[in-house]
Amino acid sequence: MSNTDIAAHAPPRASDINVPTLATELPWLAAAVAGCLALTFAFTGNSFALNILATAFLFGGLATAWNIIGGLGGQFSLGHSVFFAIGAYTTGNVVLGYALSPWLALVPGMAMAAAFGAAVSWPVFRLRGPFFAIATMALTEVMLALAMYFESITGGAPGLSIPFKLGFANMIFRDRMSYAFLMLGFLAVTLLVFAIIRHSRLGYSLQAIRDNEDTAEAAGIDVLRSKLVAMAISAALTAAGGCLYIMYVRVVDPPSLFSLFDVGVKIALIALIGGIGTTYGPLLGALLIIPLENYLRAEMGGVFPGSNLIVLGAILVVTALYLRKGVFGAASSLVGSWRSKRQ
Repeated sequence: MSNTDIAAHAPPRASDINVPTLATELPWLAAAVAGCLALTFAFTGNSFALNILATAFLFGGLATAWNIIGGLGGQFSLGHSVFFAIGAYTTGNVVLGYALSPWLALVPGMAMAAAFGAAVSWPVFRLRGPFFAIATMALTEVMLALAMYFESITGGAPGLSIPFKLGFANMIFRDRMSYAFLMLGFLAVTLLVFAIIRHSRLGYSLQAIRDNEDTAEAAGIDVLRSKLVAMAISAALTAAGGCLYIMYVRVVDPPSLFSLFDVGVKIALIALIGGIGTTYGPLLGALLIIPLENYLRAEMGGVFPGSNLIVLGAILVVTALYLRKGVFGAASSLVGSWRSKRQ
């Protein structure tokens, strides 16, 4: 056999394989953020549209944070509203109790959520599949009851109300565009963290655990440690979103923060519809779901209450049946097929 024949049948070199890396993904990440920035500028002066955009960016970031444990790790948590509430209440108490800047609440809020997430996940991670999801739902209900009881921290049923004091230090702005920029910054950070984890040893371990936990453990992966670290990071980022949220709406109560659908389920729903386990799926899902939800509430809420829930449920069913990889995953597959045909 000649050298030419040997070369023809040799396996491809690593340098010849088009494997996505963090370095190749960063330009796409920058392009996605730049596109969101351009979209924000396109609605200058339109407070209603900017409010929807700010909410979409916030929930895009929250869904991306959830995607670390839910998408990469395959742990379908429905209890992320707990971490969201920890961030919000930490910020509220720092602002109201100590008259400090809400920016100073970011780090302790994230640290508390990370520690709590790791602590409660230690026993819960022994459960798998729907049992894990049910356990996280139960955690949400328990924490809601505790939040209603400890009024000195949460304000009880009336909740907490943040005074209107304009200024960057107070994280309160007069125009909606500033909030849109703030939420976009949060989204950009979560996207970057997700991309870094996805292409790291932790990310590869989580994906192996997601595909087959027993095989991953047999291969030498510390399954429990990997899941705990992922949950801690996911919880910390979710708490940061809660910090921004309370300063945006300025009035929160336990039912709104611990809401199973408006926070916990919605975050997972956005990631599922957009593309679970993908970098940009949660962003795409948020840009689709949040405007649609607001439209349904505005146009049909008075005539047909709950229509938004029915439509979103129908979208989830269609996605589960026909778009297993979500909208982003399906679009990526189509683009890949088109490229292969051209070659």
